[in-house]
Amino acid sequence: MSIRLTRRAALVSSVAAGVAGVALPSLSHAQTGPAPSGEALAEAVDAFVKKAMAAFPDQPAVSVAVVKDGAPVLTRGYGVRAIGGAPMDEHTHFAIASNTKAVTAAALAILVDEGKVEWDEPVRTYLPDFSLSKPELNGMVTVRDLISHRIGFGLGAGDLLFWPNSDRTRAEIMAAVPHVPIEDQFRSTYHYCNLMFVVAGEVVAAASGMPWEQFVQTRILDKLGMSETLPLMTAADPAKSALPHGRLGPPLRYQGPMRTIGQSIQEVWNWSSAGAAGGFVTNPVDWAKWIAVQLKRGELPDGTRLYSEARGNEMWKPNIIISNSAGPTPDLPGRAIAASYAMGWQVMDYRGERFITHGGGAPGFISGTVLIPGRSAGFSYFTNAEEGMLTRVLRNGIADIVMGKTGFDWIADSLRLQRENDAKSIAAAAEIDAKQAAGAAPSLPLAAYAGTWRDPWYGDIVIERRGNGLWLSFSRTPALKGPLEPYDGETMRTRFPDKREEDAFVTFTIENGRPASATMKAVSPDADFSYDFHDLRLTRV
Repeated sequence: MSIRLTRRAALVSSVAAGVAGVALPSLSHAQTGPAPSGEALAEAVDAFVKKAMAAFPDQPAVSVAVVKDGAPVLTRGYGVRAIGGAPMDEHTHFAIASNTKAVTAAALAILVDEGKVEWDEPVRTYLPDFSLSKPELNGMVTVRDLISHRIGFGLGAGDLLFWPNSDRTRAEIMAAVPHVPIEDQFRSTYHYCNLMFVVAGEVVAAASGMPWEQFVQTRILDKLGMSETLPLMTAADPAKSALPHGRLGPPLRYQGPMRTIGQSIQEVWNWSSAGAAGGFVTNPVDWAKWIAVQLKRGELPDGTRLYSEARGNEMWKPNIIISNSAGPTPDLPGRAIAASYAMGWQVMDYRGERFITHGGGAPGFISGTVLIPGRSAGFSYFTNAEEGMLTRVLRNGIADIVMGKTGFDWIADSLRLQRENDAKSIAAAAEIDAKQAAGAAPSLPLAAYAGTWRDPWYGDIVIERRGNGLWLSFSRTPALKGPLEPYDGETMRTRFPDKREEDAFVTFTIENGRPASATMKAVSPDADFSYDFHDLRLTRV
């Protein structure tokens, strides 16, 4: 099983100690000492970030904010905006993706305080046309459910509506919601779901009378003085932004040399239609203000409130279990006994203390926010590359410094895990290629597979004959277009020219001598979950 820490782990699971149940080598036992504060805290975190970047030399930039007792003690940028480019500073913009979800939850909290929304009121109270592929849920799903990942959708279900960059409008995404399959039972199991945060943004719009981005701008960002933060990445200035980086192979995505994968944030990350799920662009100077108001349960520096303390506590109240384990050991000092999802936040234990946290991942960016309420402290880390093991180091290493719990070498351990993951990925790639080389030919001439193939929620995928082969095009996703070649029998695979994107297997079902339906799944075992090819159910038009 791959345990690569990419966007998947940043968003879906607790990664405090690597992977629960995997014994780590004893790299030195964790110890507890006095927690630093003020200048000493800033110096300790600064030195650690520099050490971490030296251990991961391909990482172009890291940006960090640390808040203690209501005030920032460190807001700093390290490295360069792009490989070979200009240095960055604490004002450089990063896409922070799903860290946005906590802002959407706060927008709803404001409306709850105003009596315009209730957490446990059905969504249909605010959006009368809201419906799902399980009609029995239509009147049962509440606002709380939307932002707790517990409705029953599979991991990343519906993400192909906006990932990778799509031309769909918000209204078109909402129109597709009733057709997205729900694979699990209502409120029984946690499955990360961006799609329902898009719906939550529309609840904000319906209850407030203004679009989600206008509400969070006027009612949150302006009140906090977050003048350098953008609700939507489309307004980000490339000259003031960190540029996205990643590894595009060979042999698979997340392997090979580090390179710049876009000349702007919005080139790789245009979620304006799904902004409530992951639209924000910010920097550590501004995000420190957000961390401070979170730690004070909605209280602003002037003593007024963004939302009530009761709402602040409720946003941190667990609603669904994510994972559980036997707890920490000397070799797994950060392993959580239980990790849960509240509303826009994960809530878990870390080294015996309460952790409120969330990750964010966009193509070329991984980030995270951590609140430690018992310490009146919090921090964030923003990166402009898909180096998940580095963000593991930053998350746990900075937490240990803030808590005065040292002695475990997160850098050495994460480098070890990265080597193991790389070996697994390379072996998987070789196995994929070997199977194709030995694969059987399709049972029909290639022309028989051409046509328009339709999924109820995504729409059309067109396969056409080009030269001696086939060409596949996702109708609403410009990057997902490329050759479709035989793989093994009725399974074919794509070869998208844009190597930033993940290829897919397409498996056809033959009925009455012709292809009648098809399913898809990602080729790579490391593919990001938002390539939810597996949720497609294609039939020939």
